[in-house]
Amino acid sequence: MAREEVIPTRGYSHYVLAVLTVMYTFNFLDRYVLTILVVPIQQELDLSDTMMGFLLGPAFAFVYTGLGIPIAYLADRYSRRNILAVSLVVWSAMTAASGLARTATELAVTRVGVGIGEAGGSAPAHSMISDYFPLERRAFAFGIFQQGVYVGQMLGLAVGGILVELIGWRETFFAVGLPGIVVAVVLHRTVRDPVRGSFDPKPAEMDSEPAPGIREVFRTLWRRPSFRALMFGGGIASFAGTGFGFWLPVLFERVHDMSRMEVGLIFGPVLAISGSAGALLGGLITDRLSKRDRRFLMWIPAASVLLSLPFLLGVCLWPTSFGAIACAVPSGILGGCWAPAVYSAAQTLAPPRMRALAASLMILSITLLGMGAGPQVVGILNDVLASRFGEDAVRYSMSIVLGTSVVGALFLLLGARHLKDDLRVSASSS
Repeated sequence: MAREEVIPTRGYSHYVLAVLTVMYTFNFLDRYVLTILVVPIQQELDLSDTMMGFLLGPAFAFVYTGLGIPIAYLADRYSRRNILAVSLVVWSAMTAASGLARTATELAVTRVGVGIGEAGGSAPAHSMISDYFPLERRAFAFGIFQQGVYVGQMLGLAVGGILVELIGWRETFFAVGLPGIVVAVVLHRTVRDPVRGSFDPKPAEMDSEPAPGIREVFRTLWRRPSFRALMFGGGIASFAGTGFGFWLPVLFERVHDMSRMEVGLIFGPVLAISGSAGALLGGLITDRLSKRDRRFLMWIPAASVLLSLPFLLGVCLWPTSFGAIACAVPSGILGGCWAPAVYSAAQTLAPPRMRALAASLMILSITLLGMGAGPQVVGILNDVLASRFGEDAVRYSMSIVLGTSVVGALFLLLGARHLKDDLRVSASSS
């Protein structure tokens, strides 16, 4: 393992966070650009909504979650920086290779390749952020990191919508995939691993005991009811949100007769600005309120899910495109608050040498239920409901899936009751 530096300065911490956020932007750009390319790919390759749901979700998500745990295990032992750089190269190259696909099988293979690369792109970053930022600033740091989700989605819609009209869907994959390799070089050359547990009472680098194995980490975290609630609550919320988000461009194309360029240029920025504001606001509020009561780490994401639901349903069911886009603004602000608090809570519950694996377990639940099931279920419902509702089937499919988010919020509220006790256990084991 490369030599790790001492606890970093605030300025360098902010630089690293910026680089990691750019990396995360490419993470979501490369996975989300497919959503704006659904219709032209269907037309050329003659694919059903069920098959497109598979390409949007399971083809990526199953390998992503399957490899996430072993990669996180390595990240708790070896250079997180190196793992992130290699992962970024792999998923960027496989995104570009998607433009070479001639059949659904070949496109599925490239999506699997993107999943292999992106499996190492989140958990090591979560672990590094926790060692660059203390607890009282951690949720806001995750809020900044979460900007990668919204900026990546916006670029996937806006840049993808423009490029697909100008150069075609194949060349669009090349254009968004290859620049990520440059970012990987910058990350590898300028980012260093911090001391593990920098802001804990006893930094992990000072601990002579080896890092625990996967089973021990899972047993330790699973015994904490609040961590279980974070996994299930976050996973179910992601099932609803990802199923909604990945079919959103298709909704506006089919129901509101908007072109792909219109969807990208109008809806992309609306989602990005509102979601980004929500993530930053959620992180800031969480950091402030959780100083008074740590249960806000779970109360805030539960409130985010419940308060955004009516507006998300409005996006699906509003009869005009203007009204649907208007509903997207409050839904993005309110819905963007949950992720920074959830990720901060998971990192705070986990001892320093378990944090990459803790992040991976959260990401496993969120991705497996989110990307792994959400887009696929919407696609299946589209085909089932098409005979009755025609092009409107997509709006009802998305609404049905959104309704499940209430269950996720209930898990978070119930888990908050145990959070204080679980945090005391974590503090005593650090």
